[in-house]
Amino acid sequence: MTSTPDSTATLDARTLHGLQERSPDTLLLDVRAPAEFEAAHIPGAYNVPLHQVSEHRERLGVQLEQDVVLVCRSGARAHQAHAVLSAQGLTGLRVLDGGMSAWEETGAPVNRGRRTWEMERQVRLAAGSMVVSGILLSQVFPRMKWFSGAIGTGLVFAAVSNTCAMGNALARMPWNQAPGHPGLEALMTRSPRDPA
Repeated sequence: MTSTPDSTATLDARTLHGLQERSPDTLLLDVRAPAEFEAAHIPGAYNVPLHQVSEHRERLGVQLEQDVVLVCRSGARAHQAHAVLSAQGLTGLRVLDGGMSAWEETGAPVNRGRRTWEMERQVRLAAGSMVVSGILLSQVFPRMKWFSGAIGTGLVFAAVSNTCAMGNALARMPWNQAPGHPGLEALMTRSPRDPA
């Protein structure tokens, strides 16, 4: 286990795989959108999307009485969830360094379902489409150039702050939701020490 400069405890994929083999009740909280989770996730993980972590942080604070490993695609959303849950006073939180990308690279087990575009790819498509649209529309409506500039500014801010408002908005879109996905309620109805 290592700590990043912001003092978030992390662990690498191989260490987590070994931990799961020794302690199958290790609680994994995957904070990606339900459709991303359905496409590929670590067996036994609970899916509580980042926006639900923020909205239900008090309920989660009561439920998460054991060590928790936070998972997302690359680690950025898991670090955001760590900050939210740490502010609730939770300890024993760790982030999977490199996220699902690192997990899959190790060849560790993955449950696979319906394929969907990863959030990063969706953001690139949405942002690129908006910039191109703004440039094309600026030929008729010159002030539309500022729309493209605003999108570019938002992308720069997203990179500097390691957050993404567009990704958070896209995560709530219907195509990123999995019908009948238990998510938060499945986690809330389990006993605090029950295996995932």
